[in-house]
Amino acid sequence: MFWLITTMTAATAGWLLILFLPFLLSLAAKVGTPKLVCFVTSGLALLLSVQPYSSVLPWTLGMAIAVISVWERIRSTSIS
Repeated sequence: MFWLITTMTAATAGWLLILFLPFLLSLAAKVGTPKLVCFVTSGLALLLSVQPYSSVLPWTLGMAIAVISVWERIRSTSIS
């Protein structure tokens, strides 16, 4: 019984990590706007994940915003 609870907890933690990956990635951004937008899209993906494949669009949008913001931070530090 304990093994089942541990497996379910690990699976839940894995899903939460995947759903909040855009927000976690956006924490490396320089400004605060991408952090807020990625947090909102991650929360929306979490709420929409009840139905299959309904959280794909907000998750993809959040990942795009997070990657672009991190890319801009890397680009601005390498130029300066």
